[in-house]
Amino acid sequence: MVGPAAVDARWRDLSRRAALESHRLIGWIYWDPRAIANYAALGVPDGLGYYIASRGATLAAAGNDVVTAAFYSIHPDFVALGLDQCREHTSFEAAAEARDAAVVAGLGEYVPEICDELAAMADDLWAAADALPVSGRALFASTRAWQRPTDDDLLSSWLAVNCIREWRGDTHWAIQIAEDISGTAAGILDGAWRNYDGDWLARSRGADDAALAGGFAELEARGFAVAGVVNDAGVDYRQGLEDRLDDLTTAAWRELGEGTTRRFIELIEPVGMRLVERIDETAGPNWMPAARDREPRT
Repeated sequence: MVGPAAVDARWRDLSRRAALESHRLIGWIYWDPRAIANYAALGVPDGLGYYIASRGATLAAAGNDVVTAAFYSIHPDFVALGLDQCREHTSFEAAAEARDAAVVAGLGEYVPEICDELAAMADDLWAAADALPVSGRALFASTRAWQRPTDDDLLSSWLAVNCIREWRGDTHWAIQIAEDISGTAAGILDGAWRNYDGDWLARSRGADDAALAGGFAELEARGFAVAGVVNDAGVDYRQGLEDRLDDLTTAAWRELGEGTTRRFIELIEPVGMRLVERIDETAGPNWMPAARDREPRT
């Protein structure tokens, strides 16, 4: 296990780039029509709640509140709806299998040129994931403990990348907790930092008018917003949180090794936006913000 050694600019950049390509490799599946159709075929009306049920499947046995805690910025009612629909009509194991079947089919259809090389990285990717600490990272821990495929290296690699991605996600929320940032305020800050229009990002996670008012009041009290608008100080603060996250999560890529990390980045970079375009076509141009290039404020 690599310890928290001093991070240099090279590793911060590798961490940032590898995370972006991880989000692109993973994120499209949560809005994929084939995956949603697979989930609906299990008896869930219109595949309702597919994102929550499939992503939260590994932790769902612990209950809705635990999944809500892990998701942090997603409204508890959204989480409950997705998990309860799955419980009523099928199982979380089946939900994950519905997603995974669409992963293999989708990668083969949308980015066939990466499949063989990505599949060949399965053992290295899992070795990196297995070396990461679980402390305070419940969604990562449950994802890592989930049964792994033994007969499909492409799916295995994809799941290993997702596991590392969830480790970064848990670390991201740990930073927000340490900074005493509420879920709604986190969404507001993230939207402003990404230069999203208005309060779309926070609302997409279930924040209503009252929650937004509370989130802005929290930020205004800290000097990060004025009259319901995040200011430059807030954007700079959010950038600092991202830098801190990139630094902390170099641990995952150091475990993979610089050469293999660069190989992973160079494999996904040429096709990553093709996968993001799948989200644009099926859900719209704002979803999965972490998979998109950030548009700086002007």
